Amino acid sequence: LLIAISNIVIHLLVFNNLEYHRDELLYFSLGLHPDFGYASVPPLTGWIAHMMQYIFGFTLLSVKLFPAFLSGAMVILSARICKELDGSHYAQLLTSLLIVVMPFALRTFHLFQPVHIDLFLWTLVYYLVLRFLNTDQEKYLIHLGLVFGVALLNKYLILLLLFALLLPMLISPMRSILSKKSLYIGLGIGLIIFLPNLIWQYVHGFPVFRHMSELNANQLIHVSRANFLKDQLLMPFAGSLLTIPGLIFLLKNDKYRMIGTSVLIVIISLLILQGKSYYTIGVFPLLVAAGAVWYEKYLRNVIVRILLFIMLILISIPLLPLGLPVFKEQGLVKYFKILADDYGLELGRRFEDGSIHSLPQDYADQLGWAELTEITNRAYLQIPDHSRTLIYCENYGQAGAIAVVGKKYGLPEPKSFSDNFKYWLPKRFDPEIEYFIYINDDMGDDVQALFQNIKMIGSINNIHAREYGTTVYLCTSPKQSFNILWESALKREGQY
Repeated sequence: LLIAISNIVIHLLVFNNLEYHRDELLYFSLGLHPDFGYASVPPLTGWIAHMMQYIFGFTLLSVKLFPAFLSGAMVILSARICKELDGSHYAQLLTSLLIVVMPFALRTFHLFQPVHIDLFLWTLVYYLVLRFLNTDQEKYLIHLGLVFGVALLNKYLILLLLFALLLPMLISPMRSILSKKSLYIGLGIGLIIFLPNLIWQYVHGFPVFRHMSELNANQLIHVSRANFLKDQLLMPFAGSLLTIPGLIFLLKNDKYRMIGTSVLIVIISLLILQGKSYYTIGVFPLLVAAGAVWYEKYLRNVIVRILLFIMLILISIPLLPLGLPVFKEQGLVKYFKILADDYGLELGRRFEDGSIHSLPQDYADQLGWAELTEITNRAYLQIPDHSRTLIYCENYGQAGAIAVVGKKYGLPEPKSFSDNFKYWLPKRFDPEIEYFIYINDDMGDDVQALFQNIKMIGSINNIHAREYGTTVYLCTSPKQSFNILWESALKREGQY
């Protein structure tokens, strides 16, 4: 419990060392439009964002609170898994410690994204499977169905875990579970929970497939299978000293072999499909817990046990900035420069497109938004008639910044064709738009042709920000109806 509380405190102590993350701005914007589905994610993240906005508002703290508190719950849940694997106090403490300091866990619970919920729910599934195997109580099969239903409202990746658990069950003596009525009751409950999102997907033409296609074309194509395998060791880092023996422990144990096999299926499937490295993190808490039990079994000497504990801490501390922004911006830049200059390490600094920068992409994505919003507000204050004003953003990060950070300036919600924002677009504007705030890295030809007066208000000057160079333009005196341009854009984007 103390380690769980400490985990929450650690995340809250550094929550404002950087700004909002690009994806946090997108996901927190979903809370402005609660629905049963969105373009890139199921609805659960939007519902949680709406709840946090209602209670705490739109501050950076309100964005960071939910993942921080879930980090504490994650410690307790992982320790419970360790207990189900017959781990005693030492193994449970070892598990709890690693859940706090592993780089992937630090990063996951620092950001408001579907990932931290997904990690927790994958771990909860494994816990319930273990409870069923250890007690043979069929109520856990019903609980499993319920959790799978909730997890499908968060990320569809949970289907891979369902497949990974069912496949080894079919080819082992465990297939007797398939004859149990409780299993199908649980699956039925899960389907009912998931049904609203399934209907939403059907009504909107299953945008999930479009999103997956775009993801594959723009990001997954850059994924190296060799780097994927390397990252399976780097993401838990010191935790790899537990994950590897943990997997061996599960595969050698007749009772838990099915669970160990499911881990292999998840990793091999994502390796073949060129999934992102972090897609596998849902199996790590289980492996850490199993590894802790393995060490507890074979390390009998108290002094050796204590030395292992200390060694894991000492190994993890120097690499804390890889997972959590324990320094502010300049401190992080200096840290990663030292890694590159003195040790030849580019850890985390390679972006999704393969290019290398001064900061990891997740950190570069947490810079520049306050500056962008302040520049936009300067443009907005120059407009005499706000009822005839439109703020347009080229990507969802920019749009999220104006929608979330812009609340402190009273800025109206922006329009964008990016990601979920395309679902919230009007067909036309009444009254007509006469003042157009355009946010992009360069001026669009169609906008330039429409407006007589175009004034550059300012641009993001932070060279470490991924949005470096993004510019705010104030466009006035349209040569013809703005609705003509807007209708053309809607048709081009397939929104009309």
